Amino acid sequence: MAKPIIIDTDPGQDDAVAILLALASPEELEVLAITAVAGNVPLDLTVTNSLALVELANRTEVPVYRGSIRPMVKELITAEYVHGPTGLDGADLPPPTIEEAEGHAVDKIIDIVKASSEKVTVCTLGPLTNVALALVKDPSIKENIGQVVSMGGGFFEGGNTTPTAEFNIYVDPHAAHVVFSSGIPIVLMPLDVTHKALTTKDRLQRFADLGTPAGTATAGMLDFYDRWDIEKYGLPGGPLHDPTVIAYLLQPDLFVGKHVPLEVEIAPGPTLGMTVIDWWGVTDDEPNAIVMNDIDSDGFFDLLVERIGRL
Repeated sequence: MAKPIIIDTDPGQDDAVAILLALASPEELEVLAITAVAGNVPLDLTVTNSLALVELANRTEVPVYRGSIRPMVKELITAEYVHGPTGLDGADLPPPTIEEAEGHAVDKIIDIVKASSEKVTVCTLGPLTNVALALVKDPSIKENIGQVVSMGGGFFEGGNTTPTAEFNIYVDPHAAHVVFSSGIPIVLMPLDVTHKALTTKDRLQRFADLGTPAGTATAGMLDFYDRWDIEKYGLPGGPLHDPTVIAYLLQPDLFVGKHVPLEVEIAPGPTLGMTVIDWWGVTDDEPNAIVMNDIDSDGFFDLLVERIGRL
């Protein structure tokens, strides 16, 4: 039976690949909804991009809901310098012809979780604003959330937006604090993993060689997207962050991690948004998250190419 999931997202090219991976895997994953949040680009664009990706995958039955326009406390920061002004630069997708579903993402997360006969997995690919607000509005939903699998944070790698903070967490650290301290089982895909999953030229060519609209769009998106990180880090390719969340649900043996205490720094200052991970067990804190720190990158890209090739 397919695992019921909600994808909370701010597409973003890497979000886009994660969404395509999930939509290409209906036997394993039942995508109950895609909930858009402001992050990589403003909310209007993350909604539009989510709709365009649903169309690209020919999965227009999956509803897309408009969510939070800004973080819980901070002002919104975005990342057009990475993703381009549309968020999906390089994809060359037509404007969507379908419309967003009625209702606010926060309310729909609550409704969908409460109505599900099975525990729902919530996949967070951007700032955690929508999920945190749903937990604040109705804390009882955590009883029917099996886990939150989240891309965010870093330990040995530190941050990519400040010296200590990764983008998704830094945009809304207060939301991350709410989610990670909720008692829901957490699986975290930090920069320590994603910086080992690089979009090298050979790997991009594999998507282009599919010769399908989804393959061509993926190759184009990632070719645009990786330029920033290649220059920044001097790597042979850009880190592919968000698809690790979906890949974990499909093939968990691709990843290695540890059950550890995790919290998020919310005090103002240079460590705002830092993921504080007690990797070495130096405190007596109870572990609350499985934090991954390694990936079979070849197997990861094999999975991506095979599934996106189905679309």
